Amino acid sequence: MHYLPHDYQTYVSRYIIDHEQAAIFLGMGLGKTVSTLTAINELMLNRFQVAKTLIIAPLRVANHTWPAEATKWDHLTNLSLSVVTGSETERLQALHQPAHVYVINRENVPWLVTHYGKAWPFDMVVLDELSSFKSHQAKRFKALARVRPLIHRIVGLTGTPASNGLMDLYAEFRLLDGGQRLGKYITHYRERYFTPDKRNGMQVYSWKLKPGAEDEIYERIADMTVSMKTTDHLRLPELTSVTCEAVMGEGAERAYGQLRRQLTVQLGDRHIDALNAASLAGKLSQLASGAIYDQAGRALTVHSAKIDVLQDLIEQANGQPILIAYWFKHDLARIQEVIPEARELTDPKDFTAWNAGRIPIALIHPASAGHGLNLQAGGHLLVWFTIPWSLELYEQTNARLYRQGQTQPVTISHIVTKGTIDEQIMAALERKAFTQTALIDAVKTMLKGEQ
Repeated sequence: MHYLPHDYQTYVSRYIIDHEQAAIFLGMGLGKTVSTLTAINELMLNRFQVAKTLIIAPLRVANHTWPAEATKWDHLTNLSLSVVTGSETERLQALHQPAHVYVINRENVPWLVTHYGKAWPFDMVVLDELSSFKSHQAKRFKALARVRPLIHRIVGLTGTPASNGLMDLYAEFRLLDGGQRLGKYITHYRERYFTPDKRNGMQVYSWKLKPGAEDEIYERIADMTVSMKTTDHLRLPELTSVTCEAVMGEGAERAYGQLRRQLTVQLGDRHIDALNAASLAGKLSQLASGAIYDQAGRALTVHSAKIDVLQDLIEQANGQPILIAYWFKHDLARIQEVIPEARELTDPKDFTAWNAGRIPIALIHPASAGHGLNLQAGGHLLVWFTIPWSLELYEQTNARLYRQGQTQPVTISHIVTKGTIDEQIMAALERKAFTQTALIDAVKTMLKGEQ
């Protein structure tokens, strides 16, 4: 296919070429993959400034998205690519295959660093989903940090740079610039820009920004950051977000209230315990969705309030394809029990069938299908059966339908159980989104000639 880039895609490619360190905060659907490959192609095959490139991506994106984009466009014909996934034997074979670009899944970064050691051969590294490296304590971060001095060019790509707040930026920029802008140590970053918020003695559970810190952070990273929103550069159809309230029966409400207050509840002959606050949040979310796991991992159905609302939404769709995002395995089982025609999307054949209009009711899990997936051809209705805490997974899943190529107004419906943790999750997502929007706006790049 002939490549006719948008102006903003040309800008992004040139920015990567001109900057040895680049943070590309590109909204979903803006074509970050082809823009990056275009820059790599120029650097490797025309300017000879890069010898070997490594792309680190989520597993499915590494296996499918990057290879597909590399073979899709005519200007990338001479750029060879090897996918380093699978068993160790398969990964070693892929590394020994001559290629310009090697693509590996993020879970295998520690293995790759150990394999090469000081003989690290990649002078350019692309982190697809930079937010995957937001934890400075993760093995993948520590491994890549060890070989960072051996990397000449590095690019971080994401549409959600600060899904949980500006604390996320430390680790991401520590990898990109070695700590030049936000500091080499997390303790220094926290001390400079944050103050303790919730704490128990010496144990700090959360941090809040100091006055003026937000602007200072944005200013420090602006010189190496490109930030663009999808809505600034693409004319997308109207997006409508609605909340559909589900109401539990009295018995389920009593059980929910007891679990929330006492961290324990008896349901029939099963005893459910929440061992700590994190466990309680998970149990309450399960119960709000209609079922809960006991200590043996067995699901106990408690109510059908969300199922009832979901059936109403399907009826209202009047035959139009509908995509349902679920979170718990018991969500999937209960939905398919009541709606047997609902088909889970798990592999490329399913995605093709959905886009071809052959699946009227589809189920998708955000954690396995959030990134790099085009589903806009198959429908424009998305229902969140259970809403996740992760803003990144939430936004990426929404962007499977609300992206370039969508031709119909998109409606995203959230089934929220009244008086439950669902309401807190929705509020938390809104607060996180505000923080991330502020970040993107602060460093948003205005193309030449834009007003």
